[in-house]
Amino acid sequence: MVLRSLNTGVTGLRAESDALAVNADNIANVNTVGFKSQRAIFADQLGRSILAGTTSANPGSGARVTDVQVMHKQGTLSNTGISTDLALSGDGFFTLSGTVDGVNSNFYSRNGQFQLDREGYLVNATGLNAMGYAAAADGTFDASLSAIKVPTAAIPPKTTENIALVANLDSNAAEPADAAGVAIPWDAQDPSRTSNFSTSITVYDSLGNGHALDVYFRKTATPNVYDYHVLAQGPELNPAAVGNVDVGTGSLTFNTDGSLATMTGGALTLDFANATAAQGITLDFGSQTSAGGTGLDGITQFAGKDNISSQSQDGYTSGDFAGVAVDGDGVVRGLYTNGEKLAIAQLGIAKFTSNEGLGRAGNQLFMQTRDSGEAAMGTAGSGGRAAVSSGTLEMSNVDLAEEFVGLIQHQRAYSANSKVITTADEMLQELMNLKR
Repeated sequence: MVLRSLNTGVTGLRAESDALAVNADNIANVNTVGFKSQRAIFADQLGRSILAGTTSANPGSGARVTDVQVMHKQGTLSNTGISTDLALSGDGFFTLSGTVDGVNSNFYSRNGQFQLDREGYLVNATGLNAMGYAAAADGTFDASLSAIKVPTAAIPPKTTENIALVANLDSNAAEPADAAGVAIPWDAQDPSRTSNFSTSITVYDSLGNGHALDVYFRKTATPNVYDYHVLAQGPELNPAAVGNVDVGTGSLTFNTDGSLATMTGGALTLDFANATAAQGITLDFGSQTSAGGTGLDGITQFAGKDNISSQSQDGYTSGDFAGVAVDGDGVVRGLYTNGEKLAIAQLGIAKFTSNEGLGRAGNQLFMQTRDSGEAAMGTAGSGGRAAVSSGTLEMSNVDLAEEFVGLIQHQRAYSANSKVITTADEMLQELMNLKR
């Protein structure tokens, strides 16, 4: 029994040494981005088979560390201000692809320190590619994962195809008239005097040149009816022309509650000088009640001052690449000097049945194992997956206070086990002294 005590004490020393190594690893990685702390799982040992039966008369044979459990609790988010620094708030992992120690596979990490390499790929510090769903031209995303590549070349211009206005026209306005109160007709060369209200918006031709279009609204003698006229600068359509050119006209009829009942016109055809082709532009002044709409989401006619709430058009000039931005859904967008933000891809976020079953691969990377289950891929914020926070990093979740307490506990336990060995040694010495 004394010899067994020696061996039992040795198992205690070994177990406490292993546990101390876990504490040391945690403390060493207290500032490692995305690191997850671990804890040693102790278990007792038997010196016999359980088939031999159980009895309290047979003491155990010591302790051992049976497993090291990774603690996948949320770490603190720290602001960095770098757009390619990403953090996950909630359950899930960034998906990375590449070769680590000769193994080519998908890896998973909470470390979101990404950067663009010389080919425009979004990679981590070790060169692994961030994986996501590439954006299609129609604004949707592919169904399969691929490496995220940011096009760093300049984007070509886009021709304006649609103009949308949200505004209110004063219901108490009167038809434009002269000083004697006599109505004056519309005059494209004197639009301000022969209209009630106007706004200007810049549209773009096929070369990316900007052109100002002025939209004038004129109250008619008919109650609840406005005419509108869209003017362009003559020289921009024909270098030999002068003055304004009326490129589109129509009427707006409102209901007695101020909602838009009907609209005529709305389609413009413009052939700007030096542009490669004529372009058609559709005017959107809101849904019409005659077509089943609300009549309240575009231009209305309420009592009050004329005003523009918002206006937009879908064209733009060419732009140079200026950087990337990532939103909370993990959509990676290219930023360009013309103000455009074009979707490039959406980050793929992996979720596992058992995070604790993942295997560690170093560099804050995890690998899928049989115990973790298959990676369930999806996008940020879906299916219980984490949201993405740009410009932040998830710091290590190591609690130094807990680790220091653990050091004290393991040190005391190690010392106690050494006392067991010392005591057993003294007892053996007494046994040896019996012969003297």
